[in-house]
Amino acid sequence: MWITLQICLYLSFNCISAASVLRSGICQLQGHFKLNGMFQDGDLILGGLFEVHFLTVFPELSFIMEPEPPYCEQFDKASFQQAQTMAFAIDEINNNPNLLPNITLGYHLYDNCVKLGVAFRAATALVSGTEDSFSNLNCAGIPPVIAIVGDPGSTHSIAISSVLGLFRVPMVSYFATCSCLSDRKKYPSFFRTIPSDAFQVRAMVQILRHFEWTWVGLLYSDDDYGIHASQSFHKDVQLFGGCVGFSEMLPRDNNRRDIQSIVGVVQASTARVVVVFSTEAYLLPLMDEVVLQNVTGRQWIASEAWATSPVFHTQRLLPFLGGTLGIAIRRGEIQGLRKFLYYLRPDNNPRNNMVRIFWENMFGCSFDAGGREVEGEKKGCSGQEDLNSTETAYSDVSGLRASYNVYKAVYALAHALHDLMQCEEGRGPFSGNRCADVTNLQPWQVVHYLQKVNFTTGFGDFVSFDKNGDALAIYDVMNWQPSSDGAIRVSTVGVVNEGATAGKVLTLNEDEIFWNFEHKKPPRSVCSESCPIGTRRARKKGLPVCCFDCLPCGDGEISNTKDAIECTTCPDEFWSSPNKDRCVPKEVEYLSYEEPLGISLTTASLLGTCFCALVMVIFAHYRSTPVVRANNSELSFLLLLSLKLCFLCVLLFIGRPQVWTCKLRHAAFGISFVLCVSSILVKTMVVIAVFKSSRPEGKSAMKWFGVAQQRGTVMSLTALQVLICLVWLTTSSPTPYKNSQYITSKIVYECSIGSVAGFSMLLGYIGLLAAVSFLLAFLARNLPDNFNEAKFITFSMLIFCAVWIAFVPAYVSSPGKYAVAVEIFAILASSFGLLVAIFAPKCYIILLHPERNTKKVIMGRATQNK
Repeated sequence: MWITLQICLYLSFNCISAASVLRSGICQLQGHFKLNGMFQDGDLILGGLFEVHFLTVFPELSFIMEPEPPYCEQFDKASFQQAQTMAFAIDEINNNPNLLPNITLGYHLYDNCVKLGVAFRAATALVSGTEDSFSNLNCAGIPPVIAIVGDPGSTHSIAISSVLGLFRVPMVSYFATCSCLSDRKKYPSFFRTIPSDAFQVRAMVQILRHFEWTWVGLLYSDDDYGIHASQSFHKDVQLFGGCVGFSEMLPRDNNRRDIQSIVGVVQASTARVVVVFSTEAYLLPLMDEVVLQNVTGRQWIASEAWATSPVFHTQRLLPFLGGTLGIAIRRGEIQGLRKFLYYLRPDNNPRNNMVRIFWENMFGCSFDAGGREVEGEKKGCSGQEDLNSTETAYSDVSGLRASYNVYKAVYALAHALHDLMQCEEGRGPFSGNRCADVTNLQPWQVVHYLQKVNFTTGFGDFVSFDKNGDALAIYDVMNWQPSSDGAIRVSTVGVVNEGATAGKVLTLNEDEIFWNFEHKKPPRSVCSESCPIGTRRARKKGLPVCCFDCLPCGDGEISNTKDAIECTTCPDEFWSSPNKDRCVPKEVEYLSYEEPLGISLTTASLLGTCFCALVMVIFAHYRSTPVVRANNSELSFLLLLSLKLCFLCVLLFIGRPQVWTCKLRHAAFGISFVLCVSSILVKTMVVIAVFKSSRPEGKSAMKWFGVAQQRGTVMSLTALQVLICLVWLTTSSPTPYKNSQYITSKIVYECSIGSVAGFSMLLGYIGLLAAVSFLLAFLARNLPDNFNEAKFITFSMLIFCAVWIAFVPAYVSSPGKYAVAVEIFAILASSFGLLVAIFAPKCYIILLHPERNTKKVIMGRATQNK
């Protein structure tokens, strides 16, 4: 592009029009371009560049003489309508007393022949003028035209605006869409009434998003329009989560082998939607190959450059391009334009040769006074032929799009000039609060007002420019549908309005859309189907982000939206539902009275309490019998009371933990068992003292173990445990605690012990008393009594110690509520062991063998049996 620009600059400035020499104090033009144009004089002149011809023919270069200028072929009547629309808009403004009063606008319009070289020559002619001489010694002054409407091509606009921007000559294009032209640093005086490709891309992405097409193919032309649009498309598609399955550039030279390769890529891809940024010239060879290879089942998305192009609306292409969705620049209505178009008549002014060329092409005739020789025999043109009898693209005003943009561009310049002339001296926007001088109007002053222009057209569209010179983006959404003759007709099915509120940017009438598929519904175009709720995406290695596997969320994680990238971890007190779609409160687990385990342990506790009460009743009833009296009835009742408390303290371990139950459960357990074990310890010591007192050397032993001493010993030993409990509860007492470490899916509601040292001292003290009791009972197991109490105490303490030794590893390894159950089981097992081992033999004698419940039997000696 830049090489071409340099060549054009060289040709324009060095060879022909830009160079000037000083001859007799006059600045002279060094040459003239041969250009097709239309002219109308006025106080202020607007320039225009239009693609009136499709093809430019360059003569052969001999390098001997100056080459002949290029000439243009294949007249485009639709583009000529656009040029006439500019003339109509200027005529309408001149007749409007409220807009630019006392100022007459004129125009200089040129044909660029769709070639950069010709377009640059025309732009140079506009800003340099065509007069042979200029009476200014320094060749300085304002340009003949105050602004230019055009050029329609992005590449042309880039080259021309790069030069005109240096002099701040305003350009208002009606069809150049390249997003690169929004760069205010490079193109400071460029404006346009057609949305930028950046908006166009966003509009097309809105359609893709609406139909959830995330896996698309991309084709684009090898020019500024296609390359910049494709770059923007790649970025915007990624932003909404889509992917481009393939991206192919349409060859500039229409190479058949390259086109076949591109069609092969389209056919092989799983992408059912193909987006195309291109003009007709690049796309026609591709569509021919699509027909040859019978590529069907594709949803084509057309850019505005070909969305309404009639060259594709044929019966041959309907099976392949039917149902195409595209965006087109906003259609408008211009009152009076049709009448103005029919009013056109040629004249003999050679500067208006564009009208004469149009007339010759419209009626197939020739004016006698022409340039080059006309091939074949043609009738002469009179200039009075009737345009009303013709129906061509020139007179078709049913779908004004580019022409409507031309109309808005002319009016934008008119409003800018009107605002400029309304300036009050001393309150102007320029240095020193000055206003622009109409007699010496500078282009950069027009740029200032053009940037701030805003008005509403007769059709109701609001026109203004943003800081980059871009117009408000509004597109029509087009759909290619079968016509009555089997060809293609284009229907408007929606609107894309960038200025609308969020959620209303795209408006579609889906009932009117024709889908070229068997099911007559929008196709699915995704690399991977959406991941359902409760799963997350896992990208497939080596493939775009749209190609993924769906993995279920882990335990404790959820995803409540489709296509979740990551699963969300539930809060601490919540857990994932079975479907992993929501967080639900964790199940709170504790040993309750309602569950079977709780019921069983409660039953065992109450049963043990009842057994203790029953034994107490039996002992109370037979309190005068030798068996009861011989076993220290007071200590026996105290032992039974403590065992009863041991059984009852189990109930504090069952049920939802509360502050008072957590504090009481271990305290009650510790005090009850110390009372029980200390009673057994004193009972053992009494048995030993009784045996020793029966011997001559130990007659004084019992005076140390009287009733008062027994009570005092039990109370002292118990008081020490009470003191331990009080210190523990006041410093770091147990509290309810929600534990999630055992089972992550549940909350184990338990009592934290608070102080490990306090709990250890409580258990250690019980263990110490139990060990002493066991040792003493074990040493006294062989006392020579027929009814040896020490043996039963030894057996009971053996059971007690075994249970609590086994308790430690079982408690540590049991999770959640089962740890509480293990502790309860240890309490019940040890309590039942003491109850059975100590009191079962006595109840057996009392109830079943009363004959053995005599003093003789109880006090009998082993020596007597001998």
